Amino acid sequence: MSSSPALAAGAASHRAQDQRAVRLRTRIAVTLFAALAAGLAVIPMATSNISFAFYLMLWITMASAMNICVGFTGYLPFGYVVFYGVGSYATGICYKILGWPILPALLAAGGVGVAIALLLAPTLRLRGVYFGIVSLALATIVKLVISNLPQSFTGGSMGIILSSANNPTHSYYAMLIVMGATLATVTWLSVSRLGRALKAIRDDDGAAACVGIHVPNTRLKAWLLAALFPALAGGIEAWYTNVVDPEYAFHVLITAKSIIYAMAGGFGTILGPVVGTLALLGIDHVIWQKFPVVNLLLLGLIIVLLMLFLPRGIVGSLIKRKPQLRRYIA
Repeated sequence: MSSSPALAAGAASHRAQDQRAVRLRTRIAVTLFAALAAGLAVIPMATSNISFAFYLMLWITMASAMNICVGFTGYLPFGYVVFYGVGSYATGICYKILGWPILPALLAAGGVGVAIALLLAPTLRLRGVYFGIVSLALATIVKLVISNLPQSFTGGSMGIILSSANNPTHSYYAMLIVMGATLATVTWLSVSRLGRALKAIRDDDGAAACVGIHVPNTRLKAWLLAALFPALAGGIEAWYTNVVDPEYAFHVLITAKSIIYAMAGGFGTILGPVVGTLALLGIDHVIWQKFPVVNLLLLGLIIVLLMLFLPRGIVGSLIKRKPQLRRYIA
């Protein structure tokens, strides 16, 4: 009888320790993200060469949003580029064809991305490679549909030119805001009830349903979040480059890079996609400057070695080898 209060007190103490560890990890992650955002915010004030920083923010956004799909829910969408592509086209059509100001056009890009995610939501009944293949096929179908719409609406094979919208600095800060919103969402997700429910579904959806989690609705919420940010990123990138190119907007390499950068850092961690993007994009930039002829060969070799020796990614492998760091790394 006397052991019951002691067990309850021990369990309460353990929960309190876990909560303190979660708060500490979250504070460290928020501090690092704030420092990154502050550093990126001053770059346009220091130099006119902002291209690398802009695409760093874009790929951090894409990789972190991909982490919502893969790290939290266990879904790997090979057709993830569809959200980026429709975001680009939505911005181009709203601005160039419909004559909207650029800000409403960007908001429309996010709305169209979420609408496409709702349209594709029935595919969430599939799992594993079946889901990945079907998502890739649907992305190809969406690309073909857009390509075959009237040229006066989508620009046909030439795409859409947004010449009068040219403002690299404003589009840079718009991407900074979207990156910050993505990182804030992933950080919130890691400590929220929704995030815990998603992880439970990822590990065992049957057990999650047994404890009262509404599996379809919970998956759908993550799917919509994962679609919103790539659509916004695609719209802002179209604004930055002033071009919506039908080949690039739906290029499978966009999905591949999002997966590789997130995987290099570690799926399921909120720092992983950021670390992976910083590492691989930085290496790619250096290799391109020093060895432009063999750039893809060397980058591919580095990625292969990374996957062989750090299969959980940089952050994930570090936590596995030094479990005590789990207290500090989210």
